[in-house]
Amino acid sequence: MSKQKKQTSTSGRHKTILRGKLDISKSGMGYVIVEGRDRDVLVKPGDFGRAFNGDTVRVEIPSHLPNGKRAEGQIIDVVERKQTLFMGSLQTINNTSFFIPGGDKPIPDFFIPQERLNGAVNGDRVQAKLVSWGKGERKPEGEIVMVIKAENEADLAMKEILLEAGFPLQFEFPVLKETAKLSGKITREELSKRKDFRDILTFTIDPVDAKDFDDAISIRNLDNGYYEVGVHIADVSHFVTPGSELDKEAYKRATSVYLPDRVNPMLPEKISNELCSLRPNEEKYCFSAVFQITNRAEIKHTWIGRSVILSDHRFTYEDVQTIIEKGTGKFDRPILLLDNLAKQFRAMRFESGAINFSSQEVRFTLDEKGNPTGIVIKESKDANKLVEEFMLLANKAVAEFVSKVKINKIPIPFPYRIHDKPDEEKLKVFAAFAKKFGYDFDISNEDEVSASFNKLLSDVEGKPEQHVFEQLGIRTMSKASYSSENKIHYGLGFQHYCHFTSPIRRYPDVMVHRILQQVLSKSLLPDKQMDEKCLHCSEQEKAAMEAERAGNKYKQVQYMKNFLGEEFEGIISGVASFGFWVETVAHKCEGFVSMTDISDYDEFIHDDQNYMLRGVKTGQKFRMGDKVLVKVVAANLTKRQLDYQWVPQNKPQPDRVPVKPTKKKIPKK
Repeated sequence: MSKQKKQTSTSGRHKTILRGKLDISKSGMGYVIVEGRDRDVLVKPGDFGRAFNGDTVRVEIPSHLPNGKRAEGQIIDVVERKQTLFMGSLQTINNTSFFIPGGDKPIPDFFIPQERLNGAVNGDRVQAKLVSWGKGERKPEGEIVMVIKAENEADLAMKEILLEAGFPLQFEFPVLKETAKLSGKITREELSKRKDFRDILTFTIDPVDAKDFDDAISIRNLDNGYYEVGVHIADVSHFVTPGSELDKEAYKRATSVYLPDRVNPMLPEKISNELCSLRPNEEKYCFSAVFQITNRAEIKHTWIGRSVILSDHRFTYEDVQTIIEKGTGKFDRPILLLDNLAKQFRAMRFESGAINFSSQEVRFTLDEKGNPTGIVIKESKDANKLVEEFMLLANKAVAEFVSKVKINKIPIPFPYRIHDKPDEEKLKVFAAFAKKFGYDFDISNEDEVSASFNKLLSDVEGKPEQHVFEQLGIRTMSKASYSSENKIHYGLGFQHYCHFTSPIRRYPDVMVHRILQQVLSKSLLPDKQMDEKCLHCSEQEKAAMEAERAGNKYKQVQYMKNFLGEEFEGIISGVASFGFWVETVAHKCEGFVSMTDISDYDEFIHDDQNYMLRGVKTGQKFRMGDKVLVKVVAANLTKRQLDYQWVPQNKPQPDRVPVKPTKKKIPKK
C-alpha cells in the first residue's frame, strides 16, 4: 500500500504527498505510478524537480480533485535513484565540459569539472556517473567513468545497449583476482561428500556454437528393471561462495545477457567456460537430480544431491536430431530411449494443463566484424524438446522437495519461479480476435483455457497468422517471475517450480543450489532478504530481455539497410492509432508503417478491440495477422527503427457519386 500524507502548503491549500515510481514517456511527459491507485499521477516536464526516469519519488498533488479528473502533481523529492550511470557523449566548449545523455528519455546535461574528465575529450562516447545534484544547483554534476572504445559502429551500439541496461562490460580486478585463485581439482575430501557418477554413461547436448555446458544427462539400466536418468548441473555454488567478490558481482548482474554477436556473462570466463563447463573427459563437480523411471515414464524414486561426473561425449542438437530421425548413430539406444521418455513426459504435461508455446527463434549469420549477412529461423525439434523435458523434470523435483521443508510450520524462503493465470479481460479480447479468424477459443471454463490455447496453436501451425497468434497469446499471459511465495506455474501446468538447471547464467539457480544443500545437510539459515532478492532478479531478467530485444532490433535494421527500396510480403504484427507494424515473412524483421503514409488513401480509425485500422470511406482494413506488401523506405540505426511503406495491390477507391455515361461518336475507319 502507498503511504499518503496530508499537509497544508504555503499557499494555504491542502496537498497530499504520494510515493511512487516516475515513468517518463518519449514525448517528455511524466507519470508517477503509485501502488494502490487506479490512475497514475501526471507530471509535466517542468515539475520533475531533480528526478530521472525510473526513480522512486515523492509527488505532491491536490487533496481534492473534481470527479474523473486525473491528478496532476509536482515531484518534491527523490527517495531512491533507479540508476546513477548513464550513456552519452562529452561536449567541451571553452574548457567547460558537459555530459550529453543519450537514449529516448529526457535527462538534463551534467556539468563535468575538469578534474573528473578522466582522460575524456570533446566528442567521445562515454559513460558518466551522477555525483551530486543539490537543491540549489542548476545542473547535476557528474564524473566520466569510462570512454567507450569500439571496433566499429555496430560494436559501439552493442556496448551501449548493455551499459544503458545497467550491465557492466567487464569484471573489476577484485573479482578476477578472486577467480584466478580457484581450482577445479577433484580432491579426496570433497569426493567423500559426493555421489560418484563417473562410471555411468553421461553426455551433454547443446547448440553447435555453445561455449559453456552447464547441464548433462546420464542414463543406465537398473537391476530392478527401471531406468536411472540423472540430470547433472554444474555446481557453481561450490566456487561462488556467499559474501565473496564473485558472489556480489554475480548477484548484481543476476543474469547473463545474450546479444546477437556476443554474450555478456554473469560470471567470469574461467568459471563459465572452464571450471563449471561439463566438457568431455573432464571430471566435474555437479548438483544432480537422479530419477528411477519405468518405460511408461513413471517416476519411482528421486535422489537429489551433490555429485561428481565425467562426460563421455559432447552432442550438438543437430547430432541428436539426426540420431532420432535416422534411428542410428553414436549412443543411439540411450538417445532413442531418452527421446521416448521425453515425449511421454511432454504428453503428460499437456494433459495436466501445460500450454504448448513454441515460438520460432530468429538468429543472424554474422561476418568477422559482426555484420549480419543472413537470417536463420530455428524451430524447436525433438532434440531440443528432449533436453527441455528433463530440465523441467529436475526443476520441478527440486521445487517439490524444498516446498515440503518447514520451520515451525512455516515454509522456508526459497526463489520459486511462478507464472500466474491469465487476466480474464485479456482472455476475452483474445478469444474475440481468434473468432474473427474462424477459430473457437473456449474461456467459459477456467480448466479449459489451456486446452483451448493448445488447440488454437495447433490449428494455426504453418499458417501466415501463426506467429501473430503465438505473440498475442504470450502477451495475453501473465509474466513469469521469481517469488518467495510458492504459487503455480500456469504455463507449464506445475504446482511447484523453480530454476535449478542454469547456475552459470542465472543467479536464482545459484540461490536454489545453496538452499538445497542447506536442507540436505540440515544446516538451514533462512534468508530474510529473499523477497528483495527475488524482486531484484526479476528486474534484472527484464532488463536483460529488453537489451536482447534492442540488440536484435539493431541487427534487423543493419541487415534491412541492404534492401532499401525493395518490396516484401509481410504480416501485420501490431496496430496502433498512429500506424501499424509489419513483420516480413522472409526475414522476420519488423518495421513500422506510419498513419501519414496511408492517409492519402483514406481516413483510418483505430479499432483497438479488433486490433485493426479501418478506412472510413473505402472500408480498407489493416488487421493484425493480415498479409500486406511493403517497401523498405528507411533504416535508422541510431533509433533502431525500420520504416516500411504500404504497397497497395488493389488501390482502394473512395466512394463517389456515379457519373452518367455519355454517348461517344466512334470514328469510322
